[in-house]
Amino acid sequence: MPKIRKAVFPVAGLGTRFLPATKAMPKEMLTVVDRPLIQHVVDEAREAGIEHFVFVTGRNKGVIEDHFDKQIELEMTLESRGKSRQLRELEQALPGPGSTSFTRQQAPLGLGHAVWCARDLIGDEPFALLLPDVLVQSKPGCLKQMVDAWEDLGGGNLVAVEEIDPAKVSDYGVVGVGEEKGRAFGITGMVEKPAPAEAPSNLIITGRYILEPGIFDILDNPEKGAGGEIQITDAMIKLMETRPFHGFKFEGRTFDCGSKVGFLAANIAFALERPDIEPEFRQVIADLLD
Repeated sequence: MPKIRKAVFPVAGLGTRFLPATKAMPKEMLTVVDRPLIQHVVDEAREAGIEHFVFVTGRNKGVIEDHFDKQIELEMTLESRGKSRQLRELEQALPGPGSTSFTRQQAPLGLGHAVWCARDLIGDEPFALLLPDVLVQSKPGCLKQMVDAWEDLGGGNLVAVEEIDPAKVSDYGVVGVGEEKGRAFGITGMVEKPAPAEAPSNLIITGRYILEPGIFDILDNPEKGAGGEIQITDAMIKLMETRPFHGFKFEGRTFDCGSKVGFLAANIAFALERPDIEPEFRQVIADLLD
C-alpha cells in the first residue's frame, strides 16, 4: 500500500476579503499569533508524514517561497547576537532541501483547476490537499488523524467533515452518510452548495482531503460548476462513480481564516494554548471585556 508522501497547498487566491492588508501581502502570510497561516498548515502536514510540499501559487506570491527558504543575513545576525532560540525555531520551521515545489495557476479558475495545476508534480500516487484558509486546532493534527484512518481503510479517497447549522449548508460542499467505520463512514453522495432543503446531511467538507491521482483525469476535461469555477467537489462526484470515498469526522476545532471573524478567533484560540503568553493574554481579554 502506498504512503501519502505529497501534499498540495492552493495559495493563488487574491484574499480580497482582507483588503487592504492583502494588497501587497499574500493572505496566507497573515499571522496567527507569530506564525503565518501557511506555516501552521505546513506544520500540520509535516506531522502527518508529508515529505514533499507542492504550492500552487499566483502573481505576487513570491514571499511564500521566500518564507520556506533560508535567510542567511537574518540567521547570521541572530547567531552573532546569541539568539539561539529564535535561530532554532527558524531552522525547525523549514522543510528539507528539495522538498518544496512551486507551480503557477495563471488564472483564478477555482479549486479544481488549482489542484489540476499540480498534476505533474504529484504524478501517479495518492496525495493530500490542504486549504490554508482553514486552520484546525487539534492534537494530533487533522491530517495525521486522516492518514491513520486512510491506512486503516486500505486507501481510497478520504475527506474531512464536520457538522454545521443546517441553515448554512448552502455555502459548502455537503456529503451523504453511509456505513460507519469508526470515525469514518462511506459517502453516499456529494452536493456543492445545496439549498438547505436539498442537502443530504449537515456534514460539510472541511478543507482537508486525501485523493487518488484519478482525480487528475477528470480535471483534464472539467466542467464549470458553482460560481462559474472548476469545483473540486464536482470532480470528486465523478470519481466517486468508480472509486470509494469516505468521510472522516476528525477531532478538533476549525477556524475559517478566510473570514475576519474566523481569523480573529483563531488568533485568540491559538494564543490561549501558548504557555508563554496565555496568562498575560487571558488577563488582557478579561480587562477588555470588563
